[in-house]
Amino acid sequence: MIDLQRDGDVFVLRFDAGENRFGPDFLGAVEGALDTVEKHEGPRALVTTGTGKFYSNGLDLEWLGANGDRFEDYLRRVHGLYARLLALPMPTVAAVNGHAFAGGGMLVLAHDFAVMRTDRGYFCLPEVDLGMSFTPGMSALIQGRLPKATAHEAMITGRRYTAEQARDAGIVQHVAAEAEVVPVATGVAAELAAKDGAIVGRIRRDMYGPVLAALDGPVLS
Repeated sequence: MIDLQRDGDVFVLRFDAGENRFGPDFLGAVEGALDTVEKHEGPRALVTTGTGKFYSNGLDLEWLGANGDRFEDYLRRVHGLYARLLALPMPTVAAVNGHAFAGGGMLVLAHDFAVMRTDRGYFCLPEVDLGMSFTPGMSALIQGRLPKATAHEAMITGRRYTAEQARDAGIVQHVAAEAEVVPVATGVAAELAAKDGAIVGRIRRDMYGPVLAALDGPVLS
């Protein structure tokens, strides 16, 4: 379901569960991997990536359909993952190997930087087309991490951004061919790994205090 490896000072966390939707088992595996990374002492940085044509398609709607009574608890757990990445005491880079839709797109935004594959895959927040609104925490995350005009367009229109379009819109910082997405992301992360992780986490907590508060608040408006 996931694989955690080290490349020098960089931990590479690879999601390998099809569309990498946030089912309870997937969330548990990611949380466990983050526990491992956080326990490591010394220089470190984190890269996350998927496999095949998916980075992540976000919420596990099939699981939710069968567990509607656990909806709020489930959303709190997803919010908790975003908040944890946003406050993680080390630099983070998303290697977006394929589609990053809805909650998967928001997972990308919880990282410091992102590298996106050029030849396949979209970044998209399709909630408007699914008849869904954003939770207060999700809305705060998107607006806190994207330029105002981009957040407005992405949330209101559900636009699908290619890698180049996502870079131009300020969603990702780098683009690369499929074979280079993880190497480029690892290179970016390696350059940052020597930064004091505690300071990195503190700067982010100060910078995104309102976002973290929203993610820790009510999941439904």
